[in-house]
Amino acid sequence: MPEEISIKDIFVIGGGINGCGIARDAAGRGLSVTFAEMGDLGGATSSSSTKLFHGGLRYLGFFEFRLVSLALKEREILLSAIPQISWPMRFLLPCHRDMRFDSDTPTSRLLSFVMPWMKGRWPAWLIRLGLSLCDHLGRGKIIPGTSTLDLASCSEGTPLQDKFSKVCEYSDCWVEDARLVALNARDAKLRDADILTHTKVTRAERKKEVWEVARDNGQTHFTRTLVNPGGPWVAEIARGAIRQNSKDSARLIRGSHIVTKKLFDHEKCYFFQGTDGRIIFAIPYETGFTLIGTTDSDHPDPSTVPECSPEEADYLGRFASQYIKKTISKNEIVWTYSSVRRFYDNGAASATAATRDYVLEFDTNGAPLLNVLGGKITTNRKLSELAVEKIAEGTETWSAGAALPGDEFPVDGVRTLIEGLLSDYSFLTPRWAKRLFKAYGTDARILLGNAQDAGDLGWNFGADLTKREVLRLMEHEFVQAPMTWSGVAPKWDCGWMKRK
Repeated sequence: MPEEISIKDIFVIGGGINGCGIARDAAGRGLSVTFAEMGDLGGATSSSSTKLFHGGLRYLGFFEFRLVSLALKEREILLSAIPQISWPMRFLLPCHRDMRFDSDTPTSRLLSFVMPWMKGRWPAWLIRLGLSLCDHLGRGKIIPGTSTLDLASCSEGTPLQDKFSKVCEYSDCWVEDARLVALNARDAKLRDADILTHTKVTRAERKKEVWEVARDNGQTHFTRTLVNPGGPWVAEIARGAIRQNSKDSARLIRGSHIVTKKLFDHEKCYFFQGTDGRIIFAIPYETGFTLIGTTDSDHPDPSTVPECSPEEADYLGRFASQYIKKTISKNEIVWTYSSVRRFYDNGAASATAATRDYVLEFDTNGAPLLNVLGGKITTNRKLSELAVEKIAEGTETWSAGAALPGDEFPVDGVRTLIEGLLSDYSFLTPRWAKRLFKAYGTDARILLGNAQDAGDLGWNFGADLTKREVLRLMEHEFVQAPMTWSGVAPKWDCGWMKRK
């Protein structure tokens, strides 16, 4: 290998949360990293989740205690590190006699044997036991524990049908999924990783101790280790660009969501259980809406764009209408979205039962190759940490509790910091200040700079998105502007924003 050729330690293919997390972790350990994403950062699965860091109550039914324990511990770590884009949320689980989870779970099969008269139903005491176990496994300083509410005496019961009298109330967390991806990528860049977006890897070949990686623009890179956290495309990358002759041990699962007009006035989330064993959430969303999801359906091909089918939308509406007083018809649906997740195929009979745990396949037959299968947004930091430990054994871990850009403040400091923005920038509305802080944290002040009025921020494109904010996104967060917009605004490159 000629000396003048630069050889990086790691080349990462795929710009979802796992790819960005691995690049960040590796760069933080002093490794040289190149990162390539064929489209926009988080442009597929990682920006179309149910927006939750959650411990996975229903995974206890599959006896996935390791996954649940890890998720609960990670939830506390992430909350303390990224209060800008994640915060605790209380969840309301209505108790009723027909509660059941997927019949393919070990718990359901055990109940059918021990208590056949229940006919697959889960007793309320078992649900409470599961929540108590989650409290024990995830005991921390930030998240409050489980309690019980009498719906007849609290406002949380108002949206629900009268047949529900009690709810178990527990805690999980909201997360801004797309921002999590972007901030991981930005932090990786700040730690000297090379971030290449809209860059497709067309070929990767082992050349003795290194990989030769070719891009769609003809450029070539050399790296000691190749990492493939390709999400839905992990198998296609392995068989295509890498030409790895391996069995596909992953399963494509489509998750669809509907967003409706606002269905309730409080900021808590509902956890609904169906008679078919499925569960869905109804979550307060973007001030004026309610997010309902998700479905779990096998998806045939990652190249097929996932869409919420009319049948899935109808299913989610009918499901929620079994609990909500208001009938959720198609007229209530404002928009829908869907994504494909690639889970490790554990041979489960249904898509719902497919494991959400992750598998790291490390191939050291020549220059090392790491394929990443499965995973949850909640466990992305730990997955990234373990992945880099496989690649660079003996390097020091560092990411637990490490803040992302703009998150250098205490968990309970959000309100005070937003009030500070409103005080120092009198032209901001409360909604505008909150949006800026939730997006950029303490970096919101850098964005606003010495602005004395809204006009100092440049053209307002609507919803208080200004020219200065767009320029900052282009400079620091891989947003690009492929078209020139020639409307009333001054002519400058903005157009439809995409992440570079």
